[in-house]
Amino acid sequence: MEDRQEGKMSLVRVRMDLAYDGGGFHGWARQPGLRTVQGCIEHALSLITGVHRSKDGIAHRRVVWEPRLVVAGRTDTGVHASHQVAHLDIPAAVLQACRGHMGVDGVLALERRLRHLLPADIVLLGLSMAPTGFDARFSALERTYLYRVSQGGQPGDPRMRGYVLDLEGSLDLQAMNEAVSVCIGLHDFGSFARPNPGGTTIRKVLAAHWDLVPNVNLFETAPGQSAVGYLPTFMESGLTVFRIVADAFAHNMVRSLVAACIQVGQGRRSVQWFADKVAHPLREGSTGPIDARGLTLEHVAYPPDDQLAERAQAIRARRTL
Repeated sequence: MEDRQEGKMSLVRVRMDLAYDGGGFHGWARQPGLRTVQGCIEHALSLITGVHRSKDGIAHRRVVWEPRLVVAGRTDTGVHASHQVAHLDIPAAVLQACRGHMGVDGVLALERRLRHLLPADIVLLGLSMAPTGFDARFSALERTYLYRVSQGGQPGDPRMRGYVLDLEGSLDLQAMNEAVSVCIGLHDFGSFARPNPGGTTIRKVLAAHWDLVPNVNLFETAPGQSAVGYLPTFMESGLTVFRIVADAFAHNMVRSLVAACIQVGQGRRSVQWFADKVAHPLREGSTGPIDARGLTLEHVAYPPDDQLAERAQAIRARRTL
């Protein structure tokens, strides 16, 4: 737990782990008049803590504080998350006031109240006191994204329609993996991303690979026992999935890399073209982002608690090659 001062208030930092279906949101970041993940969570926090924002955008509150979340990675419109991390600096007195008549500590009380108020497409996985030095954005070691594709013109599972991109033709996975292998390491991904204000498109990719998911049964038959009835497969069986792990990602980076890989896999571009785009960072029309629905932020990893502050300080520094 870490205490901070804002004016005369003592603030404590709370870590939030969550998941969401991005199909109904205009991305993570709060935007006036649009439904966003951050906006929905902060609105719920405002209701719980006695702060609310009217339609004119003016904050009305009983305490001089407004909930503001800091997130590990801002997801775009339509992008999903099975594991996202954020932090919140909240006055200690406000946190304790969340207890009400519940015989639990303030963090658990806030967690219960949030779960009651959040919409069904946002799931609060857990709330906890953040260790000293924790910053949801800058302390993160790596982030893992998956992009799911149904290729070969096979009919897609309608239950997965919001999470999978359907493609008519087949893909050359060998060529796609040859292309994406040049992304491993520290590179300027300016051909595939836009920098944040004052930032760069230099990122370190730790892993990147395309794989065909095998048809795997949901239920296993015990050794020596014959199967009775139909054995259903996992819903992802037969899908083509791109997995990429990096210390951080620039805006539109994953979706643009996927779009470029698919051009290679369809034979419309060469592996050398892809390599040239990595070697010579230049944003232009052939490397724009693909449909967001196939993309999911799967995991955010952090170092041990005693390395959190050091990691955050190092990541805040402007990168160079």
